[in-house]
Amino acid sequence: MSADARQVVSSLRLEGVARAAVRPAPSIHFADYPREVPKREIQVSAAAARIANAMHLHLD
Repeated sequence: MSADARQVVSSLRLEGVARAAVRPAPSIHFADYPREVPKREIQVSAAAARIANAMHLHLD
C-alpha cells in the first residue's frame, strides 16, 4: 500500500510539472504591469500604540 501511495504522489507531482511546462512565460514588458501600485494601509491598534509608547517608540 505504501508503494501505491508513493506512486500516486509522484504521478501528481509529474502532472503539476507537466502543466507548468506548457504554461506561457510571464511577460517582461513594462507596459504589462501597473504603474501605480497602492501601498497597503497599516492600522495600529490602541494596545500596540500603548506598548510602543511605553517602549518610547511613539507610533503615530
